[in-house]
Amino acid sequence: MFDAEKFIEKTVDQLQEKIKGKALIAFSGGVDSTVCAALVNNAIGDRLIAVHVDTGYMRKNESIDVKKMMEELGLNYRFIDASKEFYASLKNVEDPEEKRKIIGEKFIRLFEKTAKEEGIEYLVQGTIAPDWIESGDELRDTIKSHHNVGGLPEDIAVKLVEPLRDLYKDEVRKVARVLKLPVSERQPFPGPGLAIRIIGEATPKRTEVIREACYIVEKEIENAVKQGIIEKPWQYFAVLIPVKTVGVQGDKRVYGYTIAIRAVQSVDAMTCKYSHIPHEVLDNISIKIANALGNEINRIVYDVTNKPPGTVEWE
Repeated sequence: MFDAEKFIEKTVDQLQEKIKGKALIAFSGGVDSTVCAALVNNAIGDRLIAVHVDTGYMRKNESIDVKKMMEELGLNYRFIDASKEFYASLKNVEDPEEKRKIIGEKFIRLFEKTAKEEGIEYLVQGTIAPDWIESGDELRDTIKSHHNVGGLPEDIAVKLVEPLRDLYKDEVRKVARVLKLPVSERQPFPGPGLAIRIIGEATPKRTEVIREACYIVEKEIENAVKQGIIEKPWQYFAVLIPVKTVGVQGDKRVYGYTIAIRAVQSVDAMTCKYSHIPHEVLDNISIKIANALGNEINRIVYDVTNKPPGTVEWE
């Protein structure tokens, strides 16, 4: 039986022993990185610098909210807007594994630059067990290369520290609750961000489309949860499928892309079942996406795939 309080006590002691100088944490604002930041901050205080990178593939208002949370948590932090760099690095890239590896290396190089400027020796990551299990090794097949594992370049100029490496998501949430962190029940958001919710090339224009679609999906599902219509899914979002189909807008023929809605229930991210969302909620989502993105989107579908055979995300 996992004991979150004992884990916190043991991990803080280990971090104090291990980190002798300054450390940098890759801070996305998700459950994993926030728990990591709290643990390391408890261990070494101001010697920790939290770095949030706006890749351009963040959800609507995400980076603004993350900056506010870093301030509320009392973290020593830096904010980097690297959206133009990430967009340029993913130009003409369609393969999901290549996307993840490019994003992983880009993150590391930015962190290395900050580490050099600040005299930092250690890089803290919120890596958890499903990340390295799915990224594969000599004994396991690669399901997908997580940007913080399989996407890491071999030549890293900092020492990696991964306090949550052996935990699963449900255990990380337990730690977050004990630490009274505001993100304990937050749904997961992939490190590569919206780039892997776009099938094919993740252009700035497509990113704006999926950003708005994800925002609508999240808001409508969260409203349904508040009203007691549905149980809150473990994860819920939209995916842009850049395959055009014929539709109608007013009395005109339109040729637009498809949005897939995805909502799942899971405990540890290793398996999941699709959520049974009532048709009235799906109808609201469909109408709002069509109204907001009618020039680009003319078809909305719901994904009823479990894991396996699918994964939680599409890429």
